[in-house]
Amino acid sequence: MAAGPTPQVICLGEALVDRLGPLGGDPATEAPGQCDDRLGGAPANVACALARLGTPSAFVGRLGSDAIGAAFDQLMRERGVDLSGLQRDPIHPSRIVLVRRDASGDRSFGGFAGDQGDGFADQALEASGVQAALPPLLAGARWLQIGTIPLASALSAGALLAAVQLAVDADVAIALDVNWRPTFWDASAPADAGPTPAAVAAMRPLLEQAGLIKLAAEEAQWLFGSRDPVVIRAGLPQHPAVVVTDGGAQVAWCFGSSSGVMPAYPVAVVDSTGAGDAFLAGLLHQLCLQPQLLDGGSAEAVRFASACGALVCSGAGAIDPQPTHEQAEAFLATRV
Repeated sequence: MAAGPTPQVICLGEALVDRLGPLGGDPATEAPGQCDDRLGGAPANVACALARLGTPSAFVGRLGSDAIGAAFDQLMRERGVDLSGLQRDPIHPSRIVLVRRDASGDRSFGGFAGDQGDGFADQALEASGVQAALPPLLAGARWLQIGTIPLASALSAGALLAAVQLAVDADVAIALDVNWRPTFWDASAPADAGPTPAAVAAMRPLLEQAGLIKLAAEEAQWLFGSRDPVVIRAGLPQHPAVVVTDGGAQVAWCFGSSSGVMPAYPVAVVDSTGAGDAFLAGLLHQLCLQPQLLDGGSAEAVRFASACGALVCSGAGAIDPQPTHEQAEAFLATRV
């Protein structure tokens, strides 16, 4: 098979199944026929969204040798995502996340399904495999995109930190989506719990090395005591580009000397799972097309990213509704 285009963005972390309960229902207790299983996981979502937008991407992670792993393998290959860094686990299963949806489609994450008593494949991401796969990918990449979930498990944390060091050494920028999910750190934690001091300490090195940081408004408040991206940028040693999203309300950003706030595009929400990942993919897509925006950011890049997020809310699951570049532009043309 001929080699595909050189990935511009390498997405590292979890790939999993989001088990969506019926609106207002509980996926942990509903009959299987009442739930909707969708492939997801933030880095996997971003990799797939980038590929659909037209920016070559790679996914580095670990999946079980099971039906979920096979489904991801097929989907990503169909999308054109580079899988040279994908690990398959013969022992641990792929993770299923239970997602509650309220009557308006907004979601909250509960516990997990599929654990056979020894954890999940994404927790067992091996540093040695990452260290072998990453250097050729980094040679042509602009971004390494990561989240904080791998930090919640010792093996995957080691693999993530090894990847970050390789990216720093290769002068590849790091895009960090904080993506705080308390149940990944403590299965008994409430879904709305903030990060513990230990979790904040684990995140700090990533926050201080990233060139682009995306946070939800509540994450910004927990970690920095402010939802203002200008304040957050000023408080970090590397002065990264910062984007703070607030669900269906607004997005605020600070890129270089450019900052601003814009309301989210109103859409009929079917399922908001993956909207933030589509937003980040849209932003990275624009930054790959126009790298200079990182220094003097443009509202147009944020508008495009917001369109990607809005379009994903209009369909079920995180991956299937992801737009092409042309579809995002067409959406924007109706909102001028």
